[in-house]
Amino acid sequence: MTLLSKMALAATLCASPLCAAEYDDVLQEFLDSNIRTWSSAPAIVSAIHSQNSETAGFDEAHIIDLDTVWRSEVGGSDTPMINRVLENETAEFLRTKVAEMDGIITEIFIMDSVGLNVAASGVTSDYWQGDEAKFTQTYAHGPQAVHFSDVDFDESSQTYQAQISMTIVDPDTGEAIGALTVGVLADSLM
Repeated sequence: MTLLSKMALAATLCASPLCAAEYDDVLQEFLDSNIRTWSSAPAIVSAIHSQNSETAGFDEAHIIDLDTVWRSEVGGSDTPMINRVLENETAEFLRTKVAEMDGIITEIFIMDSVGLNVAASGVTSDYWQGDEAKFTQTYAHGPQAVHFSDVDFDESSQTYQAQISMTIVDPDTGEAIGALTVGVLADSLM
């Protein structure tokens, strides 16, 4: 069976609401044995703190305006906003983590305290994650919060994946400062 047909099978099997629950144990194991080992790395914590100091006072209207600019840059040649998220030390750290997992991870991105992208391993379809479960079910619920998505087709990575999202905590204070999402290839869950 080819990789594409396995991904299609996973998506078909996961059309039911039970899909997320069926994979929760596998996703939790992957989170505990892989993601937690580096999720509070200094590069991540520092980048989120830095952006939080810029964005803490942004209202929803301003955030939506920024998201509109991001979306207009996706697929374009002039991408200053996207470049800021993809071309930094933390984004390079995230790409290294993707590479280390040999194809299991499709994408990684981190968000600040209002749900805006801070750094990403690749382009996301939008800049503001703050209105999505990956953020609303993690950061808003405090330091221990985790959210597992259903397996679905992801436009950004062009793969069938499940997303593991978690609150990012400052290791010195225990305070929730942002969130992280890791896309995991559906085929690797079978």
